[in-house]
Amino acid sequence: MLAPRYPYYLANRPVAANADLPVLDKFSGERATAVALADAQVVGQAIAAAHAARAAMAAFPPDARRDVLEHCVRRFDERRGELALALCIEAGKPIRDARGEVARLIDTFRIAAGEATRVGGEVLNLHVSERARGYRGMTRRVPIGACSFITPFNFPLNLVAHKIAPAIAAGCPFVLKPSERTPIGALIIGEVLAETALPQGAFSILPCTTEHAAPLVEDDRIALLSFTGGQVGWQLKARAGRKKVTLELGGNAACIVDADPGVTLDKLVERLVFGAYYQSGQSCISVQRLFVHRQVYDAVRDRLATAVSALRMGNPRDEDVFIGPMIDEAAARRVQQWIDDAVSRGATRVAGDVRQGTLLPATLLEGVPHETDLYRQEAFGPVALMEPFDDFGQALALANDSDYGLQAGVFTASLAHALQAWDTLDVGGLIVGDVPSFRVDNMPYGGVKRSGLGREGVRSAIEDMTEPRLLVIRG
Repeated sequence: MLAPRYPYYLANRPVAANADLPVLDKFSGERATAVALADAQVVGQAIAAAHAARAAMAAFPPDARRDVLEHCVRRFDERRGELALALCIEAGKPIRDARGEVARLIDTFRIAAGEATRVGGEVLNLHVSERARGYRGMTRRVPIGACSFITPFNFPLNLVAHKIAPAIAAGCPFVLKPSERTPIGALIIGEVLAETALPQGAFSILPCTTEHAAPLVEDDRIALLSFTGGQVGWQLKARAGRKKVTLELGGNAACIVDADPGVTLDKLVERLVFGAYYQSGQSCISVQRLFVHRQVYDAVRDRLATAVSALRMGNPRDEDVFIGPMIDEAAARRVQQWIDDAVSRGATRVAGDVRQGTLLPATLLEGVPHETDLYRQEAFGPVALMEPFDDFGQALALANDSDYGLQAGVFTASLAHALQAWDTLDVGGLIVGDVPSFRVDNMPYGGVKRSGLGREGVRSAIEDMTEPRLLVIRG
């Protein structure tokens, strides 16, 4: 069970300052627990502590960083059930999905533990002209300094892990603001970090309001801001001053099914259902726009309609529930309104039903007009749109007709088409033979256009959290 209240973590230490932030069970709507809420003064103290800890964290040996991360791996493994239940309650995540996210949390920290002792450099050949003879050059990567992290509600463990674990491996102190709607997972991570030998001030984890979090964006003592969330990220970047900024801002993922998809229709539909409706579609790389070659369109549509209609919706603690609640009723109402608008403008509902509070049944539409919000914007809910195409180049153009570019998926048996897609699609990542919703935690992950800038994935994040320092020796 959840604790009755949770402290925040200021400079490595738990502080039970208050119980001002209630956390709701997203299925029942009832109060599940409460956490301490930090104010602007506390945020300032955390930034000062992180800034003061820069030298100690930089001097903290790589093997000691590895040991901290490995301790986290062991403790998270011991607390799998507690972490999964917390996700199920605070995020409304179906319990099977919650267990999967806990596994990814552990994977991410394990990967970071391996990388902690591999943050290296490069030997440079400076002998490019006669004047450089006798000089030797080399670089090593050093921590960038104090970092601020802001994470969203949909992956309260894994998205936190993708910021915290690389920061520890790189030797950077940090202040994290988790989503106010899903803070428990981050605070349990803080509890485990507090068991380690990290230098004083190395981390703070502070649930707080957006207003009180402003210094995490604007304070010049912060060297890097890493934000995952919505389009407000561009406004944060404009306020960030001279600090480095990385943004992961969502998507409107396209998936293309070629005339010969390279898999059986049963396997194809299984993966499409997962990609579009996993964790109720509240994923940045959820399949939203599905383009299917006309030769197989009817067969795919009919099988998808059957599979989508069979998905069980309800209490996320039930083992056989696939569609749980959306994060709140306002989010469910917005997606329902977008669906209703598309249908009123000519779209056909292939599968789906009416909303029940925060529960929105899995929905499949075809013939959605391209000017609607449901087609142009990120739905972030359990809905997918499909339409046919006749030529593979046409499908690529349709996929590119978006302001977003995070990941795309292509099912094809043609190597030429796979390579054409890789050359043509304006996205951060292309998944061939599977849905765009596929992610492994050591791969570079990020987008282009409105989807953000920079890359996550442990090694990529370490690269952003360090900078090269040059040494030249004459003689």
